[in-house]
Amino acid sequence: MPNEKTLLLVAHTPSPNLKALADAVLKGARHPDIDSVNVRVIAPLNTEPEDVLSADAIILLTPENLGYMSGAMKDFFDRIYYRCLEEKRGLPCAIIIRAGQDGTGTKRALKTILTGLKWRIVQEPLTCRGEFQNEFITQCEELGMTLAASLDAGII
Repeated sequence: MPNEKTLLLVAHTPSPNLKALADAVLKGARHPDIDSVNVRVIAPLNTEPEDVLSADAIILLTPENLGYMSGAMKDFFDRIYYRCLEEKRGLPCAIIIRAGQDGTGTKRALKTILTGLKWRIVQEPLTCRGEFQNEFITQCEELGMTLAASLDAGII
């Protein structure tokens, strides 16, 4: 498609529950009514600056580890930060945190990095906290669909 846009999901999914959340995001983002959005999913350790440079929007999915984002997600930012700093200002993004506790440290750290990158958080971060619930799947699917539809419609 000539005007196709790319939505990148950078997802650290070391557990079946996190994989289920990433799959839900993909299901929503690939809704049949969304015409011109190519959705890519890449693990943080495999994501290169070029992947981010070619994206029109990004969703970040990380578990809360010791009150912080996963080491893999931190490594992702360490590797892409300076290469993407100038070219991706204003990149629309969303955050999903799978938190066994409260997720506040993870959210704060991500917001700090995203502020430095000058990326634009386009919806309130989704924190799936506590024991795993099926509602998390629905929330992630809705987030994926909302971002992809907004990208498709030119809203973000």
